[in-house]
Amino acid sequence: MYFCVMERTLYTKLKEWKARQSRKPLIIRGARQVGKTWLMRAFGAAEYNAVAYINMESSPLMKQLFSTDFDVNRILTGLRIETGVPIDTDTLLIFDEIQEVPEAVTSLKYFQENAPEYHILCAGSLLGVALHHHTSFPVGKVEFLDLHPLTFVEFLEAVGETALTELLLSEDWPLINSFAPRFIERLRQYYYVGGMPEAVLTFSRTQDFEEIRLIQKRILTAYEQDFSKHAPHEIVPRIRMLWNSIPAQLAKENKKFIYGVIRQGARAKDYELAIAWLKDCGLIHQVNNVTKPAIPLKAYADFSVFKLFAVDVGLLGAMTDLDVRTLLEGNVIFQEFKGALTEQYVLQQLAARGDLATYYWSPDNARSEIDFLVQHEGEVIPVEVKAEENLQAKSLRVFCEKYQPRRAIRTSMSNYREESWMTNLPLFALTAL
Repeated sequence: MYFCVMERTLYTKLKEWKARQSRKPLIIRGARQVGKTWLMRAFGAAEYNAVAYINMESSPLMKQLFSTDFDVNRILTGLRIETGVPIDTDTLLIFDEIQEVPEAVTSLKYFQENAPEYHILCAGSLLGVALHHHTSFPVGKVEFLDLHPLTFVEFLEAVGETALTELLLSEDWPLINSFAPRFIERLRQYYYVGGMPEAVLTFSRTQDFEEIRLIQKRILTAYEQDFSKHAPHEIVPRIRMLWNSIPAQLAKENKKFIYGVIRQGARAKDYELAIAWLKDCGLIHQVNNVTKPAIPLKAYADFSVFKLFAVDVGLLGAMTDLDVRTLLEGNVIFQEFKGALTEQYVLQQLAARGDLATYYWSPDNARSEIDFLVQHEGEVIPVEVKAEENLQAKSLRVFCEKYQPRRAIRTSMSNYREESWMTNLPLFALTAL
């Protein structure tokens, strides 16, 4: 069951990377505890004769090894001695927590230029932060992949619902609609458990929601410790206040980020560094408003108007101490925040795809708002999010009448159906977007 829990869509991309002749050292980015180390080691164990694993944080000799010079042969000799593994071209070299030795990041340039036959995977939870500290980064000499918490489809696979996963991917909508109650039950569980691998593993083994919440709280504590340990001392309080304001920001009917929610009188310039730091750690997603829904969306982004989302829907619930019975059984008091969880869930699934530019649309002096606009294969697709089966879609209709998009999506707990001007896509079926 453990491998099943951690089976990740990104594994296929790693196999493609290995097979490429033009392969470069690959850096896997992502927040702490999303499963980067496990994925690299599992990939190495299954696809290579040997794995030479080095954790830069816990190997004190690494700083000295990489600081002397960038002679690849000398470095490889040191790595063979440190790991006890005979390193050749069918050995996977793993540099974990690579941000702890900035010179190791720089060395990737020399591996790519002078020894491209070696296969190197790297990961760094705080790599984005480290890159601001005068690290000579090997631009153009490395590749990147982003690892996110488990998606809903990965969660289904992890809890043994392989048949449901295959049904979703088949897009057999009459049959999918027949099994909608099963999907919705699992989706509500996912809202609580989220996609952090340790939480999903525990759920698959025990279904113990109290233990899951303890795991989530422990992860949140580790993130707060990272603030104190790695962020510039002067902005730590602002990072903490901004991070803790996210549930309140998303609970508002208008989820636009308001600095005054953090504290009265707060201004953008006081928190720009805090937002950048949390983004670099992979702990938040920033979704900007666009002034015009045209290609490319980035050209019309208003960087002063945005929404912030957390890294994981389960962690968002843990930040608010959301009770499992409230989520699974439903509760009137919970109605507003259910919208926050649902929008967080949708953003999380969109972000994990990696092929979508995601924004939102909320024009000045207008009550209309489209929760997400995604740019995909040369078109802009509006996505309106509904937490339950309230299927009024006034904003979506206004948008479609004005801009005539080729496709428009309303996602809700209701069944799949095509209408003349839009498609209702169940929340559990966002893979079909």
